[in-house]
Amino acid sequence: VQLVESGGGLVQPGGSLRLSCTASGFSFSTYFMNWVRQAPGEGLEWVSSINSGGYVTSYIDSVKGRATISRDNSKNTLYLQMDNLKPEDTAVYYCTKSLRASDPLPYDYWGQGTQVTVSS
Repeated sequence: VQLVESGGGLVQPGGSLRLSCTASGFSFSTYFMNWVRQAPGEGLEWVSSINSGGYVTSYIDSVKGRATISRDNSKNTLYLQMDNLKPEDTAVYYCTKSLRASDPLPYDYWGQGTQVTVSS
């Protein structure tokens, strides 16, 4: 199993980024997928989850209305569109695979992460 994130970078407050996670080595369309982040000096924080079909999504309150999780099962790719970014969104963002098809938790695989820095 491989999960490879991309799309991070330095962005000004109010800006947008689209994170991608390309998956391989498993049946991507079968499982829940998730985004988890870790801010500098902080613990891991769940951000968003999406079910296998892409029609059930959930978000942490702090990103609701500013983030959209989606997936393209034909491309084995997970996305996180983040708009109106704030300095508190600065973190390493990880893509995670859920162990089961029916529940987002627990996770069994993680990507290497992509850095998002929101600063003027």
